[in-house]
Amino acid sequence: MVAENKDFPPLKNDNVLRAARGEPVDRVPVWVMRQAGRYLPEFQAVRAKHDFFEVCRTPELACEVTMQPLRRFDLDASIIFSDILVIPQALGITVEMKPGVGPVLPEPLVGPADLERLNQTGTMDRLKYVGDAITMMRHMLEGRIPLYGFTGAPWTLMGYMIEGGGSKTMSKAKGWLADHPEASHKLLNILTDQVIEYLLLQVRAGAQILQVFESSAEHLSKEQYLTVALPYLKRIRDDLHRRFAEEGLTPVPLTLFSKGAMHSLPEQAATGYDVIGLD
Repeated sequence: MVAENKDFPPLKNDNVLRAARGEPVDRVPVWVMRQAGRYLPEFQAVRAKHDFFEVCRTPELACEVTMQPLRRFDLDASIIFSDILVIPQALGITVEMKPGVGPVLPEPLVGPADLERLNQTGTMDRLKYVGDAITMMRHMLEGRIPLYGFTGAPWTLMGYMIEGGGSKTMSKAKGWLADHPEASHKLLNILTDQVIEYLLLQVRAGAQILQVFESSAEHLSKEQYLTVALPYLKRIRDDLHRRFAEEGLTPVPLTLFSKGAMHSLPEQAATGYDVIGLD
């Protein structure tokens, strides 16, 4: 059994957590999904000296850029600085952040045989830096506001790993769904397992609320979303709650954001996530 860290300062502003649990709030918080980033000159100063993923992998730097917007704005929550593509990295896929381009995966998955390239052993050890940053950030916040952890969702991660980066069509990934259905669902299951362990790592480290980003849902029809994305999103939620109980962890609120999937809001609401993000 994993015990929760009881050494964190008491939380002073739990507005976001109360709203996520459906409890009364003095004002309704709105979660805008960007805090740290390019618009801040102090972030640009850090990036001038450090590679993007170096910032993610260095807890002191990740916490510094997480703190930057909090020094400017009176926010109700904070979100740890990281990236959804740390899971593919932990599986052995090279991910580079190219200026003016975004994330690039120079050796994407081309066919089902490439699933053998994925190193599923020790992935959480390779992601320990995220947990270290979360724990450090909880102490730096001194109980001021809650801290979000997050992950990319399986279909979104699959898309990047096959496309080799961002895509306006996800044609290669959707081609996998048509041409390699068995391998596609094998990959989605691999990623679902990793996402569950990764979110547990974050909760053990001190994350107080979690967000799952299905950012590429917009590339799926409703029928595809309900067969390719939603079952895995529901498994994440259900398995997390089972593991919370098994490990003696206090459940944290879960937020699901499926970009461009307004066609399936009732189905999303039925998954058991505490909060459904809108776009």
